[in-house]
Amino acid sequence: MALLLGEMLIRAGRITEEQLKKALEVQKESGGKLGEVLLELGYIEDENVINEFVAKQLNVGSIKLADLELDPEVVSLIPVDIARKFTVIATIKVGKLLFVATEDPSNLFVLDTLKFVTNHDIQPVMTSKSAIQDAIERYYGTDEETVDDILEDMATAEDLNIVDEEEEEISDMELQEAVLEKPLVKLVNSIIMNAIRRKASDIHIETYEKRTRLRYRIDGDLVEQAPLPYNLRHAVVSRIKIMAKLNISERRVPQDGRIKIHTQGRAIDFRVSILPCIFGEKVVMRLLDPENLMLDISKLGFPKRALKEFNKAIHLPFGMVLVTGPTGSGKTTTLYSALSQLNTPDTNIMTAEDPVEYNIKGLNQVHMHAEIGLTFAEALRGFLRQDPDVILVGEIRDGETASIAIKAALTGHLVFSTLHTNDAPSAVTRLVDMGVPPFLVAGAVKLIMAQRLVRKICPNCKVEMKPEPEYLEIIGMSSEDAEKITFYKGEGCPMCNGSGYKGRIACFEIMPISRELKKMILAGAASLELTEQAAKEGMRTLRQEAIRYMIDGITTIEQVITETASH
Repeated sequence: MALLLGEMLIRAGRITEEQLKKALEVQKESGGKLGEVLLELGYIEDENVINEFVAKQLNVGSIKLADLELDPEVVSLIPVDIARKFTVIATIKVGKLLFVATEDPSNLFVLDTLKFVTNHDIQPVMTSKSAIQDAIERYYGTDEETVDDILEDMATAEDLNIVDEEEEEISDMELQEAVLEKPLVKLVNSIIMNAIRRKASDIHIETYEKRTRLRYRIDGDLVEQAPLPYNLRHAVVSRIKIMAKLNISERRVPQDGRIKIHTQGRAIDFRVSILPCIFGEKVVMRLLDPENLMLDISKLGFPKRALKEFNKAIHLPFGMVLVTGPTGSGKTTTLYSALSQLNTPDTNIMTAEDPVEYNIKGLNQVHMHAEIGLTFAEALRGFLRQDPDVILVGEIRDGETASIAIKAALTGHLVFSTLHTNDAPSAVTRLVDMGVPPFLVAGAVKLIMAQRLVRKICPNCKVEMKPEPEYLEIIGMSSEDAEKITFYKGEGCPMCNGSGYKGRIACFEIMPISRELKKMILAGAASLELTEQAAKEGMRTLRQEAIRYMIDGITTIEQVITETASH
């Protein structure tokens, strides 16, 4: 490649064969790019000449950034950390094609990373490193210190006494010294603060063979960030362990802890999980921000009929209310919202949680410790001696917990809990499979609700679209019906980090246990039969609710398909 560039410059009369020979000798001794060597030797005076010939060599265009006025919205499609790390800047956007100025258009790793981060197809254009750096300072500014800014100031692995070899070679004393280094403290703080600013729900730090990956979960999806320095992997994990009051010398077994920080006038809890993997420890930090907890039940997105049914059930004097759904579907928010309605001075509310996610004033919250015998079943037994009015069981995981919770609901207590099932009717089958007799399920359970979170289309880049025929077939919609509907999607913009989505909204499937449903449960009816009967009584399925959001232009047909299932 270098020889080809040299030959092109010779043929154009820019350099002589002797100059090329000398430049190649210098390059062999000192390394670097041939173009840079030619500039240093003074054989080429203008770096734009080099850029122009390299662009021809790679069959890409070249530009002069200083002559262009860039659109700040286009520039911001690439996060500042990524722009600084790879010395790139977005210049022009045409549909889903993003033109990116780079000094090395042949670097496929950078181009693939940019495609992933921006959700756009990338077309590289050639320009000089200094021009890109000037443009980055001009358009991004220098007010906010980024992760890369901090990394530039940090010591090397040797300065931090971190041995870049197998874990066994790292002493506890070296790690203790490393985690107290101010630049490392700033780096970990920056990772956490960026997650809070971007309203992430989780932070993932993962070590692979020669790479340490950082990802944030935003609106339900994991979004990759600029990678962390591989040689600081142990120090970063150890710093997080110290913050979470965990054992930094133990790297063979999983550990769990909590971090509490105060920022912007509020306290935010982090639930920390450390898991040993083959190349190092994986860290997952769950952000528990009270600002994200919606305690006003009327603002959760319930349809009017569903809200009426749910409110009726949670104000019953006794019985069981079940909320089902996968992890991250908003079950905790719904249950806390229900408890906040009942949280009055004359009501004794007890909760058994694993772990306690949010501290709510007025609730008696108990954190489970299975290792010392404090399980959901044991907590429930203790609760029944504490004169409770309302009980929350974080999750029904086994037959013993299910049996005690059901009996509590039948003896004058209002019990809330969660199950992991795909829909509301399946919760009945799940309880019976756990060993609870059908007559107890029919007598105790008053309402079952399933929920999912679907992503909302970004309002800033919302555009009309025509869905694929196979998508319509999956959701059971005819082409004739589809003609009457306007479908939307998000094109991707800086406001939504190029994803096309901004925020999430809940879908609810609410099944009150009517007399007819009780008879069917006693008779051992299958979940499909329960679904059909509940639909006759007015229950709308998760798929139907998601389709309603799609018709209203709130979400996309892709979200309907991926987040809900047809019965």
